[in-house]
Order: sequence, then C-alpha cells, then structure tokens
Amino acid sequence: MEQISPSPIDTRQLFRPLNEKLLELLRSLTPEDWTRPTVAKLWNVKDVAAHLLDTQIRTMSSQGEKFTGETPPTSSAYAVLVTWLNGLNSDWVKAFRRVSPSVLVWLHEMTSEPVTVYYESQDLYKEAVFAVSWMGEEKSVNWMHVAREYTEKWHHQQQIRDATGRQGIMTREFFFPMIDTFLRALPYAMRGADAPAGSVIRVSIQTDAGGDWYLGKGDNGWAFCAKTVNDQYAATVSLSPEIAWKLFSKSIRPQQIAAFIKAGGRPGAGLGGAAYGFRDGLALRVDGPEV
Repeated sequence: MEQISPSPIDTRQLFRPLNEKLLELLRSLTPEDWTRPTVAKLWNVKDVAAHLLDTQIRTMSSQGEKFTGETPPTSSAYAVLVTWLNGLNSDWVKAFRRVSPSVLVWLHEMTSEPVTVYYESQDLYKEAVFAVSWMGEEKSVNWMHVAREYTEKWHHQQQIRDATGRQGIMTREFFFPMIDTFLRALPYAMRGADAPAGSVIRVSIQTDAGGDWYLGKGDNGWAFCAKTVNDQYAATVSLSPEIAWKLFSKSIRPQQIAAFIKAGGRPGAGLGGAAYGFRDGLALRVDGPEV
C-alpha cells in the first residue's frame, strides 16, 4: 500500500463565478420560490439566502477586519463551539424574516464583490484564522480554510437550487472541488474504524463530476493511498453526486440513504466484507452546525 499526500485544493478563483451564479439564481426566484422548504430542515429558501448573506458579512467583519462583536465561548470543546455557532446562525435568520426578498438580493449584490476579493487575495500557505475542526485540525493552513468556506457557499446555494428545481452548479468545475474538500476528512472520520494493516477502501462519486478516492490502513491509522494493483478492496462505496452533497453537508443522514449507496468489499477483509459500517463514517460533519 503506497500512501500519498493529496495536493492542496485552490478554490480562490471559484468564488467569483459561484457568486455570480448565486446572484443570477436569487434574481430568478418567484414569490412562491422564496417560501419553498429546503433540505436544511427548519429553513426555507429565503432563510438559506439570508444565512448566505450572514456568512458574507461575517467574513468581511471577522476575517477581513478582525471584528467579532460577540465573544466566542471560553471553552474550546467542539460541542460548545457548535452550539454557539448554531445560535448565531439562528439569530440572523430569524431577524431577516422581517426583510423582503428584494432587499435581501440587494444586500447580496452589495457584499458579493468585497468578500470575493478577500478570498481571491488569500495566501494559501499562511496559517488560517480558523481551524477546520472536522478535519481534526487544531490549526489549519489557508488553503483548507478557504476550501471549507467554498463548501459552505456551494452547498447552501445548491440547497436553494434543489428546492426550486434549478440546475447550474452540479458540474465538474463547481462540484468536484467541493466534494474533494469534504473527502479530505476521510482519514479523520475513519480514525475509529479497525481493520488489518494494508486494508484499502475505495470511495467513488459517480459521473464525470466525481472520481475515486483510496484510503489505506497503516501502522499509524488511515491515510490516503494509491489505487491497488489488482483492484481488490476491503470495502467500496459508490455514491451519486446528488446523494453525496446532501450526505456530506449533513442535509441527510446515512441511515436515510442506504438504498442509494452501492457498497461492496472482499469477504473476510476485516470490515465485515461490506462497506455499510464504513458508510456511517462518511457523515463527516455529524456534530457540525445544523445548517
């Protein structure tokens, strides 16, 4: 088993076209569209659009100008931080229910350019202002932080598209960097999964928008590795892009989609000869904010 270190993911130049897609989408929504429910549970389309605005303004304030306004919790416990973030998200969305869709779109138009410029200007290899906790990191470099921010913008826009039946970003250009970022957390997500040393798992995201990722068990835990020579794997999982983005963004739970996952494996491989137990480890953000 040959372990590999995947290349950094540079998403900086994707924020501009992704934001342009968002503005185009928001301007196209009908009055009925704004009230449609989404996979974001308690949020409708307008709520998700309001949350996207919140992330833009918060980025400009807290990251661009180093202004927080509200003091984060003193505890560094992940669950405490998640509860605090959920409260911030909920407060903003609730307040913006008083704001009309047209004003919401206007505010997006006003903030889109400065936040795009901010992301485009980031040094990929500097220490990030926030660690990517679902990677198991206490400190992160900027490329991972910026890519994490890209996944947020992508999946919330896709929630709106999914709710209103609009295509646009389920393409190789926009989808692959998002799913590649989520899957970089696989070694951390699998840290508690036992298997014989040398076991290799393959995760496949179907269609040209996806690809294959290989994860191997070494003496120090799980790590990315090269494809096996004989194409034999302890477990395999294959997901459609439509299922994958909802699973990894916590819009659905693993137990809800068992019928939509193709799983297999080598009998007697130490992982039960199938990938169903592994599948549960693919919900990378099970403790993340409820968005």
